[in-house]
Amino acid sequence: MHLNEIEPLIKTKIRTTPYHLNLLSDEERILAFYEAIKEKAEGTIYDIGTGCGILSILAAPYADFIYAVEIDHTAAKHAKSNLEYFSNVLVINKDAKEVTFPKKADLIICEMLDTALIDEEQVPVLNSILKYLKKDGEIIPQKILNGAEAIDMERENICYEDNEANENPNYDVMSNFKIYSEIDFKKEIKEDVETDLEFKISKKGSVSGIKITTFTLLTDHLICGPTPMLNPPLLIPTEKIKVDIGDIIKVKLIYKMGGGLDSIKTRIEKVS
Repeated sequence: MHLNEIEPLIKTKIRTTPYHLNLLSDEERILAFYEAIKEKAEGTIYDIGTGCGILSILAAPYADFIYAVEIDHTAAKHAKSNLEYFSNVLVINKDAKEVTFPKKADLIICEMLDTALIDEEQVPVLNSILKYLKKDGEIIPQKILNGAEAIDMERENICYEDNEANENPNYDVMSNFKIYSEIDFKKEIKEDVETDLEFKISKKGSVSGIKITTFTLLTDHLICGPTPMLNPPLLIPTEKIKVDIGDIIKVKLIYKMGGGLDSIKTRIEKVS
């Protein structure tokens, strides 16, 4: 399936907010979700955090009925306009955690993602509505994998890496890359994270931060790495320590999924 097969859906006169326009411009993100939707969409679908409604537009031909939920009033208004010709889609302008759904879902689409799920509501929202998913139901995305590596970064504040930005943060990778967590959205998820990350240093210099990269498993065989508007890598500063090749360092990483970037805390030490 090539992108030009869905471009007419994306580039028609879709009403949207400036933020959701940026989401629509991320073609890799849209195509990845479209491939997953074609594979999994059927029956009753919840589109949680529908925004301007693009994922409901893509899912509607495959669904019996879609409940498209959006908390933002302006975005929900645009979604209603964009979806008015689909008789099998109902837009609900409400916090998804407060919605009582009349039918259980065969599929939940929830794209409220952020790197490591820290700065968006994906986890608390899915935890609250998981009871409405049928026993054999599916969720898009299915899982995420979080990985980290030690870096030496110039900035002293938490920031995202954006390869399309003119002022991308400078940093040097100082260690191996390791996957430190796997989140399965079909299970209830503990929102508070506290983990110890050990890294083997690969070059002499300093470590002053970590870089988190999130990979999104939309289905069993469809994985999407970071894109401009889907989980760009997150750079988190730590105290600065001197390191040499072969050193082992440990970083304690604490945050709350859905708790925002202010919930992030780190502590770094040299083990050997």
